[in-house]
Amino acid sequence: MISLGLGLVAALAWGIHDVCVRYVSQRTGIVAALLTVLVLGSFLAVPVAFVFSDAQMTTGNIVRAVVAGVAFAVAGLALYHAFSIGPVRLVAPIIGAYPILSVGWAAINGASVDVFQWIAVLLVIAGVGFVAGSSGSSEDNSQRPAAIKWSLMACVGFALSFAIAHYATTEGTEFSVNAVSRLTAVVCIFGYALFTRSVMLPARSQLPLLALMGALDCLALGAVVYAGTQTNPEYSAVGASSFGMITVILASLFLREKMTNAQWVGVAVVFSAIAYLAF
Repeated sequence: MISLGLGLVAALAWGIHDVCVRYVSQRTGIVAALLTVLVLGSFLAVPVAFVFSDAQMTTGNIVRAVVAGVAFAVAGLALYHAFSIGPVRLVAPIIGAYPILSVGWAAINGASVDVFQWIAVLLVIAGVGFVAGSSGSSEDNSQRPAAIKWSLMACVGFALSFAIAHYATTEGTEFSVNAVSRLTAVVCIFGYALFTRSVMLPARSQLPLLALMGALDCLALGAVVYAGTQTNPEYSAVGASSFGMITVILASLFLREKMTNAQWVGVAVVFSAIAYLAF
């Protein structure tokens, strides 16, 4: 129940974050926006780690947190690229399928996952894919293969990042894992920006919104990492995967993008499946 709740907190934070991305991406480059969000989020994650971490991280857990950060950086870049070139109806279901890998990895490592729980996980993924996917343009473009490639990369990246971060989390170190992972992601994206010569500073007028996005991203990742201290942490990934659906709901509320009755049925299916997993 707690793991799913943390996943839903992450989904809400990432949903608001993605609504902001729609606005910022039209005014700031993808790499610059992502790097700024990660840097500003680190200003929150690092002090929190110093204040609330109760234990020293082992060398092994530091390495795992670094690897989780690399995977998160790759997933973030892939997600931004996928949504920039591919229709939402194609990209969202592929990226949102990462809980299959998360729950599958947990099952391989001994977690008890019965048939009905698998069905609930698949219903969450299918519902999110339907709600988010049916909101996109009905037109395909010539970059469909590239969009699929980036989407698969994001899917695998998120699954790996969350699984490794959960494994790195021990009693009292969850905040440190979050901080180390974020700092690693900052270094990776900055290196990518230098390599591709895409380093640029966002306009000052964009900084307040980017700071909000950084805080939301930090909250979301922190919630998923903290789930590593709870029972069945893999289900935080299931809850978090509903961020695409929540983005659509928020867009309908604040950007006046209408949702169909069929999409609302999809929302009901998703939350019914999440409620089954919780209880």
